[in-house]
Amino acid sequence: MLILAGIFMFTACEKDDYVEIVGVCPLVLLTDPANLAVGVPLDKTITVTFNTEMKPSTITSTSIILEGNDTIGGTLTYNGATASFNPTANLSPFTTYTGTVTTAVKDTTGNALQQKYVWTFTTGPAGINLGTASRFGILAGSGITSTGFSEVRNADMGISPGLRSSIIGFPQATVVNGEIYASDDFFPVGIPAMLIQAKNDLSAAYLAAQSATSPDVTLVSGDLGGRTLTQGIYIASTAASIETGNLTLDAKGDPNAYWIFQLDSDFSTNGNSGGDVILAGGAKAANIFWLTKGSTTIGNNTSFKGTILSLTNIRMNANSTIEGRLLSSNGSVVLANTNTILKP
Repeated sequence: MLILAGIFMFTACEKDDYVEIVGVCPLVLLTDPANLAVGVPLDKTITVTFNTEMKPSTITSTSIILEGNDTIGGTLTYNGATASFNPTANLSPFTTYTGTVTTAVKDTTGNALQQKYVWTFTTGPAGINLGTASRFGILAGSGITSTGFSEVRNADMGISPGLRSSIIGFPQATVVNGEIYASDDFFPVGIPAMLIQAKNDLSAAYLAAQSATSPDVTLVSGDLGGRTLTQGIYIASTAASIETGNLTLDAKGDPNAYWIFQLDSDFSTNGNSGGDVILAGGAKAANIFWLTKGSTTIGNNTSFKGTILSLTNIRMNANSTIEGRLLSSNGSVVLANTNTILKP
């Protein structure tokens, strides 16, 4: 018992005036993100939770610090036993950050953290933020046409500035678990404004995809069929296609892996010759973006993956399917027959 008491006194907490008092020392119980976390979102608010209530005046930008390539600025708040740090700007993709809680933090009785607490985490990809456009399986500028029995599943369909009269072939084609919206809908109130916001968010997403430089950039051209591509940005300055074989996108076990295809001309697929998009290694359709400046044609019998962000027209030929979205800023979207659009 004497030995235990001696140890307890040795590890007791130290007050501001360096007088040791017996009691519970303040500790960092947990952090969010946790130590060694990976794939952390770039807009993450970082929190530190203590085992006891802390003195708010000791929770400052010099006592809780976040560093990447340099010290990160932001807003630090405190409530209860948790300090929250909201960075001024989004964190950088694929970057390891170090958080430090110094011994300057003290609890409400003046007991200091006995040793600084340090942890690290790594951010995930930048990705593309679709904003309110993410709710749509089809979003078009000038027209939406279906010539057969197609389905948009678990997503909305919208047109702006085109009118409802420019939506043709529905209800022969159907929207399942979603709604159809047009810029001249005045009930319920707010539909035109909602569509304008979605189109603005689509434009912002297009510009973000166009200017993205991380992860690595690779130049490609012609037929991408028969190839396997790991995550990255792929740029084609001439017409691109998937024709003589499938295109495999391999995440290599990384659930945050993503792909951006910046295609400066027309883009097409041919499912009849194996021109599908195949996901491997944990790749997700939600992390694939096809940025097309020319017309886009998803050929007959194609199984396609990813969100298409197009400046012009998008067409799906007979029996083709997409796990993704058809989003056209200025053009039309045409469905042939027996097409399925499933939001990722």
